Parts: sequence; C-alpha cells; structure tokens
Amino acid sequence: MAHATSSSVPAVDENSLFVDLLHEAPLSSHRQPRSIFGSILYCILLASCVVVVVAARWIFFLTPELIPAMICSCNVILLVITGIFQQYLVYQVKKVRLQGYYMFSEKLKHIARLPFAATAYGTALMLLICVWQPYLQMLSVSTLLRIVMFAEVVGVGCFMSVYIGCIHQYNSLNGQPDILKSLYSALQPSSSLEELRYHDGGRLSDQQMALLQYQRENLHYLSEEVLRLQELLSKYQRADDGATPQVDLAHLLAARDQELRALSAEMNQVHAEIRLARNLIAERDSEIQQIRLTNNKYVEENERLRAILGEWSSRAAKLERALEAEKVSTMELQKRISEQRSQSSSQVGDER
Repeated sequence: MAHATSSSVPAVDENSLFVDLLHEAPLSSHRQPRSIFGSILYCILLASCVVVVVAARWIFFLTPELIPAMICSCNVILLVITGIFQQYLVYQVKKVRLQGYYMFSEKLKHIARLPFAATAYGTALMLLICVWQPYLQMLSVSTLLRIVMFAEVVGVGCFMSVYIGCIHQYNSLNGQPDILKSLYSALQPSSSLEELRYHDGGRLSDQQMALLQYQRENLHYLSEEVLRLQELLSKYQRADDGATPQVDLAHLLAARDQELRALSAEMNQVHAEIRLARNLIAERDSEIQQIRLTNNKYVEENERLRAILGEWSSRAAKLERALEAEKVSTMELQKRISEQRSQSSSQVGDER
C-alpha cells in the first residue's frame, strides 16, 4: 500500500511551484455558506418598529402624551439590539475573511458598521429634539420624533438589505478566494521593477496576514481530511473488500497530502515575502534617516552662511557710513580752502 501511495503522487518541481498560484492553491470546496437568519430577524424587528412609528397615534390614542416617551424608549432598545447585532455581523465578516475572501470582507466590514452608526445618529437627533423642545414651533415633538425614527429605521433597513444581498452573493460564489488573486502579483519572482511591488506596504501586509489566516484554516481542514481518509483507508484495509476502494482512497489521500505540502511550501514563501518587504521598509527607513541627517547638515551650513552674510552686510553698512562721513569732511575742507584762498586774494588786492 505504501508503494501504491508513493507511486500515485506526481513529482513536484520546486522551481515551478509558485509559477501559477491559483492552480496550486487548495480548493475552497469546504467553504461554509453564511447564514442570513439573524439578519432576517433583525429586519423583522425593523419592520415592527416602522409599524409602531406609523401607528403610534392609533396605538396610544388614549394617552397621546406618552407617544414621545414610548418612541424614545423604542429607539434606545433598538440601539442596544443593534449594538449586539453588530457584534454578530463582525463575527460573520471575520468568518468570510478566514475563508480567503479578503476584498469581499473589506466591503462587508464597512457595511456592517452602518446600521449601528445610523441608529446612533438617530438617537442623537432625538436627544437634540428633546433638548430644544421649547423652541420648536413648526411641528409637535411627537411628530418630529416619529419622522426621525422612521427615517432612521428606513436607512438601517436599506443597509441591511445591501448586507443580505452581499451575503447571498458570497454564498453563490464558486471561484477561488480573492485573496489569492490580490496577492498573485506580490508572489511573482522579482523583476527590474521590484521596488514598485511594495509601494503600498500597509495594505500588502494586511493582505498577507489574511492569506496566512486562510492558509492556516486550509491546513487545519486538510489535516482533518487526511486523518479522516486515513481512518477510512484503515477500515477498508481491515474489511479487505477488494483492491479498488483502497486504490481510490490511496489516490485521494495522496492528492490531499500533496495539497498539504504545497500549502506548507506556499506559507514559507509568503513568510519569505514578508521578511523581504520588512527588509525593504527598513532600508527605506535608513535612507530616510540619512537624508534627514544630510538635510540637517545643509540647514546648519545655510544658517552659518546667513550669519556670515549678515556680518558682512553690517560691515558694508559701516564702511558706507564711514565713506559718507569722509566725503562730508572732504567737502567741508575744500570749502574752507576755497574761503581761505578768496580771503588771501582779497587781502593781496587791498595791499596793492
């Protein structure tokens, strides 16, 4: 039997193991569909809230003064239930992410936050209406509260409809997980444009973490599958009902074992890619530090040159002032000389 198992396993070329990741990756046939039962129950709760808001005048026709209090109480209860239900949605999104649908889970993660956010905004608006109640003259407080809660419930219902549609789309998917396609280019052999492969380090690290989680789930599933097939194989061996079932199980077990080895090698490759990305980030950080040090040196040199320039400017200003004073003194001296000459010439004329 060991000979049959080893002969049924095809040789795997390590150099071409990652040439086509989408074909080497294990099948996602064990993907579990997500339930929409909780979402439908929540939509039924929203529908009941709409009924209460619309029929509040007829429900509380005997005590209309209780309408604002009842609407606010219903909204607070809806807020608490929505907060609890959001944890359920986060759990669903996490399960979708673990199945390898990273892009899909990112879209669902944003949608899952909207119902609680809309309910919180509606509650805050109701609080503002209650606070500014004495200054509201256009409509009654009960009417404003009913309008706000109706708009809030309708908005949350629209968000839940989108979420249910996305879950239904997820349950009907038949292809490979999108995390494999999103990281396919990052797992390619290095090229001359290797630096461009890590232009978005944060997103790539997040995707690689999602891929590792998906591979861990696949490893767990494949390990259980191998154990189950080994148990079936041992049962067929003990029963000794013929060689055909044993050969089929041997082929299936060998295929699962090959997938398990390929997935383990793929995880090692992804770890190597993560280490390479971290090394590149560290190199970029060191280059940035060197650039900053060089920039600081240039700044210091610029400050020194500015100080020298200021000193020379002050010296030039002093020299200009000294030159102006020298010119003034020269002009005064020339004036005195001319006066003395005129005086001496006049004295000579008088003597004659």
